[in-house]
Amino acid sequence: MQSAQSVESVLGQSTGAADAVTAPGLEFPRFFTRDGVDPFDAVEWEIRSAIIGNEKGHVVFEQRDVEMPKSWSQQATNIVVSKYFRGTVGTPERERSVRQLIGRVVDTITGWARTQKYFASEDDLQAFSDDLKHLLVFQKAAFNSPVWFNCGIEPHPQCSACFINAVQDTMESILTLAKTEGMLFKYGSGTGSNLSAIRSSEELLAGGGTASGPVSFMKGFDAFAGVIKSGGKTRRAAKMVILNADHPDVVEFINCKVEEEKKAWALIDAGYDGSFTGPAYASVFFQNSNNSVRVTDDFMRAVLDDKDWTTHAVRDGSAMATYKARGLMHQIAEATHICGDPGMQFDTTVNDWHTCPNTARINASNPCSEYMFLDDSACNLASINLMKFVDERGEFDVEAFRAACRVLITAQEIIVDNASYPTKPIERNSHAYRPLGLGYANLGALLMSRGLPYDSDGGRDMAAAITAVMTGEAYAQSARVARDHGGPFEGYEKNREPFLRVMRKHRNAIKAIDRTNVPKDLFDGARAAWDDAVDIGEQHGFRNAQATVLAPTGTIGFMMDCDTTGVEPDIALVKYKKLVGGGLMKIVNGTVPMALDKLGYSAQQIKEIVAYIDEHETIEGAPHITTDDLPVFDCAFKALKGDRSIHYMGHIKMMGAVQPFISGAISKTVNVPKDATVDEIQEAYVQSWRLGAKAVSIYRDGSKRTQPLNTSKDKQVSAEAVAAGVPQPVRRRLPDERPSITHRFDIAGHEGYITVGLFEDGQPGEIFLVMAKEGSTISGFADAFAQAISYALQYGVPLQVLVDKFSHARFEPSGMTRNPEVRFAKSIVDYVFRWMATKFLSPEARYRAGVNMPDPGAAAVEAPANTAVAATIAAAAAGSRGTAEFASMQNQEDAPPCTTCGSIMVRSGACYKCANCGTTSGCG
Repeated sequence: MQSAQSVESVLGQSTGAADAVTAPGLEFPRFFTRDGVDPFDAVEWEIRSAIIGNEKGHVVFEQRDVEMPKSWSQQATNIVVSKYFRGTVGTPERERSVRQLIGRVVDTITGWARTQKYFASEDDLQAFSDDLKHLLVFQKAAFNSPVWFNCGIEPHPQCSACFINAVQDTMESILTLAKTEGMLFKYGSGTGSNLSAIRSSEELLAGGGTASGPVSFMKGFDAFAGVIKSGGKTRRAAKMVILNADHPDVVEFINCKVEEEKKAWALIDAGYDGSFTGPAYASVFFQNSNNSVRVTDDFMRAVLDDKDWTTHAVRDGSAMATYKARGLMHQIAEATHICGDPGMQFDTTVNDWHTCPNTARINASNPCSEYMFLDDSACNLASINLMKFVDERGEFDVEAFRAACRVLITAQEIIVDNASYPTKPIERNSHAYRPLGLGYANLGALLMSRGLPYDSDGGRDMAAAITAVMTGEAYAQSARVARDHGGPFEGYEKNREPFLRVMRKHRNAIKAIDRTNVPKDLFDGARAAWDDAVDIGEQHGFRNAQATVLAPTGTIGFMMDCDTTGVEPDIALVKYKKLVGGGLMKIVNGTVPMALDKLGYSAQQIKEIVAYIDEHETIEGAPHITTDDLPVFDCAFKALKGDRSIHYMGHIKMMGAVQPFISGAISKTVNVPKDATVDEIQEAYVQSWRLGAKAVSIYRDGSKRTQPLNTSKDKQVSAEAVAAGVPQPVRRRLPDERPSITHRFDIAGHEGYITVGLFEDGQPGEIFLVMAKEGSTISGFADAFAQAISYALQYGVPLQVLVDKFSHARFEPSGMTRNPEVRFAKSIVDYVFRWMATKFLSPEARYRAGVNMPDPGAAAVEAPANTAVAATIAAAAAGSRGTAEFASMQNQEDAPPCTTCGSIMVRSGACYKCANCGTTSGCG
């Protein structure tokens, strides 16, 4: 908490010092709740169990008899109970209800505000507290994970997920950075640093000899991150490493991951396990960070003009090597093509929107690139669920959204003085500049529900207007807090003119929004919010140096049952709902019928289109749908049987549309297809800069050369054992005529047949696998593999052992299948053995193998004309806002496994998240 002396310092430096001394406290009109009515009483509650299994079917978390809002999904239940409930499971101290969780956080923040006399009256305080509780329990908003972990548990809780750390060109500073990062990783937070202050490997040390250079020190930082990543109680280490384009070691930095990737390939080719957790990748450097090259406008213009680019010594600024700028850019694109790194950060753009340049420039970001501010600073995040602000008419409720922004930004601001920070410099800057990171989720779902294509001018204008409302209202509320409680942040007066310049830039950017594409109340709301922000701020200053970011909303996105995160589009039109009793149920994305209704389709037409999607898992070829409406339903990835998806430039254009209305930046990876060229990646980077993005990372699907887990070879029986009379295996032969089962399968369009011959007792004794025409390589390998398995079965190897060994082996081809019990196959081998489990093993064994267990209602759901589906369609078409369901199972083919439960993770901004247990590799 800020000392009395520092508060006096703030008041003395503010332009409204006299007003601040007599500040009446913040008035807070109630919006979402009624006086005297507890928001929890407006919720229907029920008792459930939270159980999470891993990829092998073993239970990794279980807590029964937990109290949850009935409207929350089972997935939200599992993740919130396992991640955020405090206390040891099975003890009286363990939290057992969402009432306790949300109550703990809200009561803690309310108590801090009461102690600080934050509000004008007790009624204002209670209105704020009730509205905050309402937003959280109705899944309209959520804080970042550290708030849920620590508020109400620790006296001064660590509440920030994002950190930026400085480093200087001294050994003490470099080693201190390693220690600071390690402690942040331990507690599940992410951090980023720009290493350009470290002298290059081409420069001399003071005592003679040549410096190691930043890339050498990166190896040490990477090793620490790799060791500590499993020590945190929530997730693995997340870090960002940045180097400026004029640093002498920039070429080494660009290619450092490429060289390590090639080493991993060599190890894989030599027979080492090539999975993400195997020794091939574990034994090479730079696997624990996101890398970015920071470039200026001068560099980008030199690229376009094919001019020279000169690097400069760190110590004295003297010229070092000279390259063709376009050649360096090509190396960046080529490295990205190979391994996904480095990304790019556009330094001139970042610092042109910097509110506090008179203090210091912005050099770095957090791991996911959305938080960009001063070195040695921290940011606590919160996100608003946009779909919860769609009213009964299907329209976006602008006033409710503005009210939610006021509640959240006020709560985050209260946290600043009461939280703890890992280092003294970060604590000082947090108190002096008070940066916050309000954001949103479910933009992609909102656009689809309104019948707007994600990749369209209308979709981009809608997104820009919503973002303008959020940031404008956040800064307006920050100015009200400065007026009514405490004055502006300590560093405001020093930065007053550039701060107000940036505020006016944000307001002026509204002129670029085509108001004909945006509802009138939304456009007017954006203008009103920014008029309030500028007008009040000019008189009283601002309480916070930064207000908004667009974070990936990983774990908290699951908490809010969001279909999409941040600025991302939807992943697929078909989702999988996690059932209370285990297993998955396929459903059509709830935003599809909402979109069809908005586009004017009749109830019967909607029913038939949704039934088609349910059967074929694509809208292409559906009855009634017009060609002009198909772009509304384009998703991030192609459907199993479809050809449509959002072009990567659609993602970049969306970033360009919303960036002018964000204080920080946007966490988003632009995914390009596997066959994208280096030149296309280079052009994507150039266009990102042209359109005003502050940072971008580009990932080519399939660039990692991962392989299935290798199993250890069985030890051969020695001749000595035979001589000693050790019992030898006996082959059980099948009769010449035997019954068999033949099963046709389809894995992402790759068709094949499995035939299993049976012993007299109905157990499998042989297997034939047909995948391609006779004489092909894959046919030969499939036949040899099937023959080996047949011998294993006939020599008495239990099927359970084979299922355990080969299920979840991962290699191409992989993808969606038609089998509801094995909906996603990681490989042909994975499919074969999990299908075998469905036919020949017990329910318990099938569960352990990760088979989707049948649900009493599942068969009905598969029938397109089912009344339950029709009811769902009708409810959605009528404007029902039911909860979101289990995230789509589609993902990049080389996404990593979750470090907690082993499930394959999916992209979340520039990081990954696990849809099974909620673990994230980044912020949120």
